[in-house]
Amino acid sequence: MKKNFLLLIILFAFHCINAQNGADPYQKNNEIKSNALAPLGQSFQVGYERHLNHNSSLGLSIYYVFDNTKNEKDLNYSISPYYRRYFGKKYASGWFVEGFGMLASTDGKKIYTSEDHSIYTENPDVINFALGAGGGWKWVSKSGFLFEANVGYGGILINADKTDHTIVAKFGLSAGYRF
Repeated sequence: MKKNFLLLIILFAFHCINAQNGADPYQKNNEIKSNALAPLGQSFQVGYERHLNHNSSLGLSIYYVFDNTKNEKDLNYSISPYYRRYFGKKYASGWFVEGFGMLASTDGKKIYTSEDHSIYTENPDVINFALGAGGGWKWVSKSGFLFEANVGYGGILINADKTDHTIVAKFGLSAGYRF
């Protein structure tokens, strides 16, 4: 009985050691990031991503414009959930494609009141919804720091007739941390 018990303990110890050696140092399932391009447009963008496995993840990006009077963008804010599929050899990194939705607040349609188009009135802000696709590349260090470049393009499905735009675009150069 003692020999069987000792053999069981030894096998369990070898199993535990083997499981620890096979751990991927990149396999951390959460990450937060911030878009470095957003402050150039008087705005702020942060994101959270949860990795489901080696090749896929779900995320949420929040974009907010501080001052619409200093730039020509009509976007006020957006909330964009996405699904990503990775093609790199490391855990959830390398080249990726994504599908996204975007719930956004944009300025209403501009109505020009003079022939030279210099005076206009603006309708109230509009909440709209868009679907799109994109792609990009992500690099992650062993310590968890990450850099990401992405681009996306989509079409507004709801309330497109109440704004001056029918498309949405996403651009980003982000830095963050995986934990």
